[in-house]
This record gives sequence, structure tokens and C-alpha cells, in this order.
Amino acid sequence: MSRDLAPFFAPRSIAVVGAGERATSSGGAIMQMLRLAGYGGRVVPVNPKGGTIFGYDSVTSIAAVDPPVDLAVIVIRPDAILEACREAADRGIRNLLILPGGFAEAGPAGAARNEALLELATERGLTVAGPNCAGIIHLDPAWRFAATFLRDLPPGTAAGASNGLAFISQSGALAEEFIDKANARCLPLTSVVSVGNAVHLGVEDYLAWLGDQPEIGAALLYVESIDDHERFREVARAVAARKPVIALFGGRTDVGGRAAAAHTGAVANDDAAIDAFCDSCGIVRVESLRRLLVAAKAFGRFPQGLGRRALILSNSGGPGVICADRAVLEGLELRALPKAMAEVLRQQLPAEASVANPLDLLADARADRFGATFEAAMNHATQAYDMVLMIHVVPFMVDAAPVIARLAELAETARLPLMHSMMGTLPGKAEWFATMEAAGVPTFNDVEEMAEAAGLLARYPILRNAAQSAVPSPAAFRDRKHS
Repeated sequence: MSRDLAPFFAPRSIAVVGAGERATSSGGAIMQMLRLAGYGGRVVPVNPKGGTIFGYDSVTSIAAVDPPVDLAVIVIRPDAILEACREAADRGIRNLLILPGGFAEAGPAGAARNEALLELATERGLTVAGPNCAGIIHLDPAWRFAATFLRDLPPGTAAGASNGLAFISQSGALAEEFIDKANARCLPLTSVVSVGNAVHLGVEDYLAWLGDQPEIGAALLYVESIDDHERFREVARAVAARKPVIALFGGRTDVGGRAAAAHTGAVANDDAAIDAFCDSCGIVRVESLRRLLVAAKAFGRFPQGLGRRALILSNSGGPGVICADRAVLEGLELRALPKAMAEVLRQQLPAEASVANPLDLLADARADRFGATFEAAMNHATQAYDMVLMIHVVPFMVDAAPVIARLAELAETARLPLMHSMMGTLPGKAEWFATMEAAGVPTFNDVEEMAEAAGLLARYPILRNAAQSAVPSPAAFRDRKHS
């Protein structure tokens, strides 16, 4: 059976079964998030009391939804859900997003309900997302949609952008955390999927569909369990051959594995097994939520990754040293400066400056010294390096604003990818970071985190090249487990 997921991400019409006006109810939360997302399609609230809900005329039953809708979002009590699904099938509604729990995760009674749902779906040709999930968000600028009771929406991307991030999670709580951090850090998070019990649609199904969308530049996953490892590998490799897939696997320790088994039924795996599986999938693996967020920052700006050769440009020795250590540990190469660049800098920099990689311009470096070094790198080092990692320490005797203005100006026409970090007491941090970000330069508080981001970016091209041996597209595998 073919599974078209467009109705779950970009439906032109939806029914909200259990809709309400109270924003603290599940049905009210769904209606509110649809409005906040700016959903432009037809909305039919279903509530036995009828009336107007969030400005929409409601109907009192699913049978009264006329004509049928692309998607029914179900947020009623668990013991009434099966009957609602039957009514939806009778009305010709084939795609169901079920948010409440009370199924496979809820003991014998829930397991029986889950089996009945599967039988009904098979008999009537339904596709079910969830149950026991927090919903789906897809903020494609061309058609924004959010059916979720998560508390907030992610930033999304601008029209025509191709660097949107998708987060597919087997934890609703982590989905909420990712949205919060995306807003705080201005990450171009566009799609968020809470997988739930995955009666029909698992991580790989969502990955296959989102991997085909031009607005998505990278996919990030939180995974605890996989039902079909071979299909997951095929889908992941097909996506990774064109855009990065970054994954955090939960349950890699004995204690974590037991917790994951209780949460999703996961089978415990050790680090070596997860590493090998990720390599075979073309996946960039991270070991913590913090690293997953670092990857989001990195791939949100450079979705195709970067090479391994890095130049560190710093105005302070210590931060340059720890950045260099972290860069090497992340697999980056810190090659010596090209001869022509070194000769120019020895003429232009103070004798005490370190003309090496890392460069140390000294703490009192101002816009002229930063600018001259930057121009030397662009004139003489574009063939030697794949990126420049800039470190800017702000001592009391130097005004940082002119330095930032000069670097942002130069960044507009830079011929190497740039990242920028600032350390110390930063009274103008928000403004300075915003200026660099507007110039296309991702900014970091921490030089080690910047080096981590660079290392993750450098891992993807290697995995992409290996994954490109998997010729089929994600669509070839999308429905294999359902055929």
C-alpha cells in the first residue's frame, strides 16, 4: 500500500476531532497552534456541542464533515478513538493523526486497542500517524501547518530557502526542547515530528518524505528503537547521499537501555554497535542532545558540510590553543600557513604576534589588524583551507564594535566559509552576534563548541560520498514495509 505523507505535512483540509475553545485542552491547543502557524486550509472542528470554535463553524460528528478532508486530527479520550476511526473511514477520510496515548504503551487493555486499530486500518485502507504523540509541524513558507500540542512553534525558514532543518523524534519532550533551543539560537528549524507509537509511520517513513522536500537541508533524529533495520538503513543512505542526516541514539548504556526499553521497547545496543550502524547508514552520529543542537547550528548554515582543513584566526593564545586541541580531536587538519600568507603577515603584524595556525593577533588587535589578517587569508589561503574559525576576545581597552563591523563587511564577500566565537565579558553580545549572523557567519559563545561544529560538518562529505553508492531515491523505499 502506497503511503503518501503529504496529507500529514501539507493537508489542504483537516478535521479536528475533539476541537474546543479552551487553549489548555488538547483540542483547544490544536486549534490554537493551527492559527499561530497561519494554516491557510479548510478547518472543520468536530465537537458534539457544535457552535463556533476559534472562528470556525463546527460540526457535531465526523459523519457531518462534508466534503471529506485530507487529514483527521484526533484528540479525544482513548476509549472513543476506535469508533472515531471507523466513522472517519465511513466518511472517506483515510489519513489519521492520533495524538492521545492509551495504546501499545498502556498495558494489556492498550495493547488490545492497538491491535484493533491496526486491524481496522488494514481493513479500511487507513494511514495512521501516532498514536501517543505530540503531533506534526511543517512550516514550509508556501504552506504552513501545525497540528500539535507542543507549546511553541519553531522559527522556520524564509521563502525559497533550502536550509531548513527537520527534527524527527521518538520523544515528545525532546521535540519541545528542540523547538525552545531553536528559537533561542535562531536555528532554521522548519519541521518537527513526534513519532509516538508508530502504528504505521516510523522514523524512516518521515525521513524518506522530508528528505525529498526542497526546503529541508538536513534531518536530525532522536532514535531509541528501529523495527526494520534494513529499511531504515536504505532510507537513511538514500537521504544522506543528498543531504545530511544527524542522529542521537538513546539507550547506549545499560541503564539508558533499560529506560529506552520501558519507553519505546528498544533493544539495548552498545556504542560500537551504534557507531557501525550509523556508518552503514551514512548518518552523522552525535552522543548528546547538546551535540545535536551544535549540529543543527552548523548544518543550518552549511547543509552540505565542509572539508577538514581549518585555519584558526584568534586574538588570544589560550582560546586558540583549546580550539586547536578540540579541532584536532574532532578530526580537523590544522595545516601550516601558506608561505605567501605568512610573509605578508610577518610584515603587517607586531613582532610578538604568532604567525602560525592558530594565528594569534594579540589581545589588543583592533579592526585594522583583524581586517588585514582576514584579507591575507582570502588572498593567499583559499586553496589551503576549507574554513576559517575566528576567535575574538574583547579586553577592556578595545572597542569590539568596529572589529565586528569590519569582519561582517569582509564576510559578505569571503571566499572561505566562516565561523565566529567571542569570549569574555561581552556587553554588546546580542548586537555583535546579530551583526555577524546577518552577514552569514554562525556565532558561538564557546571556541570548543565552534570546533565541534566544524568537526561535525567535516564528517558529512565523507559519509555522503559513501552513501552515494546507494543509487535509489528515498521514494523507492518509502513504502517497502507496507507492501
